[in-house]
Amino acid sequence: MTVPPRKEWPQPGPATEGGVLVTDVILATFRLNARLMEAAQDLAAHGGLTAAWWQVLGGVLDEPRSVAEVGRIMGVSRQGVQRIADLLVERGLAEYQPNPAHRRAKLLACTEAGYWAIRQIAVAQHPFAAQLSKDVALDDLRTTLDTMRTLITRLEEA
Repeated sequence: MTVPPRKEWPQPGPATEGGVLVTDVILATFRLNARLMEAAQDLAAHGGLTAAWWQVLGGVLDEPRSVAEVGRIMGVSRQGVQRIADLLVERGLAEYQPNPAHRRAKLLACTEAGYWAIRQIAVAQHPFAAQLSKDVALDDLRTTLDTMRTLITRLEEA
């Protein structure tokens, strides 16, 4: 790639207060995500899982779903979910079941071993979450969650 001289670079449009704040939220989210992924790795180890395995199992705790559905719910690629789902099935933490709505796209379901692993994580995760939220007002957490959901929706609709 050839980089033109700086004097030829396009000029960005004017920054708005909202745009600056969203950029700061994005950068803070990157940092928060890194810290949360570190914590998730530590917590998942209580159940003998990785954070990624925990995430995929979390997508089928309430009901069996296709790999594509898990990907949509968790915000990750279908291919990434497929690789992890195959590992979970190989280790007996999940199983594939027939999908009455689609002959080829089987459903991924959690097994008793998978539920046991998740329970072991929950034993460590509940006190972790309680401690993390201890000095944060519940209304602030609700507002944060609402804002994050709004931003997710806006990005997914774009």
